[in-house]
Amino acid sequence: MARLLLIAGDFVEDYEIMVPFQALQAMGHEVDAVCPDKREGDRIRTAIHDFEGDQTYTEKPGHDFSLNATFAEISSDDYDGLVIPGGRAPEYLRLDERVLEVVRHFFDHEKPVAAICHGAQLLAAAVSLEGRRVSAYPACAPEVFLAGGDYAEIALDQAIVSGKLVTAPAWPAHPAWLARFHELL
Repeated sequence: MARLLLIAGDFVEDYEIMVPFQALQAMGHEVDAVCPDKREGDRIRTAIHDFEGDQTYTEKPGHDFSLNATFAEISSDDYDGLVIPGGRAPEYLRLDERVLEVVRHFFDHEKPVAAICHGAQLLAAAVSLEGRRVSAYPACAPEVFLAGGDYAEIALDQAIVSGKLVTAPAWPAHPAWLARFHELL
C-alpha cells in the first residue's frame, strides 16, 4: 500500500483530519500526520464546522489530534501521496514557504493529492490550477479561479478527480473523496 503525508495545523477541521487519517490507515496505507514547527507526539487543536442553515458554517471546538511524525524530519520523496484537510489551517499554512514546497513536490512529481474544503487555499497558493477542475468549500471558489482553475460546484457529498488531484467541498464527501483518492493511489 501507499505511504501518505497528511499536512495540517491548529484548527484544522476535526472530521477532515480524523476521518481520513483513520480511514486511509484502515485501507492499509501508512499515514504520517505533520504540522510545521511541531513534533511527533505534539497535539494540534481542531474545529468542527457544521452546516446548520446559516449563511456559512458554524464552528465549534473539536478534539485534539496527536501528530505521529515531525514536519522538520520528513522528506517529500518518501511519500506516494498527499492529503490536505480543510478548516482554518490552510489559511495560514499557505504563508509558510516550507509547506508550499511540499505541496509543489507532489504536483511536480505527479503524485496523487487529495484536498478537501479549505484545502484549496493551500493548493492555490502553491501551484497553478490551470487546466484543473477543483472543488472546495464555496467560499474558496475565488481562490481556485485566481489560481487558474475551473471551480467545480458539485454536491456537498461528491468528489471530483482532475488528473492526479481529487477534491471535494466538505466532510460530507468523505466516502466519495477517499474512494477516489484510494483509486488514484
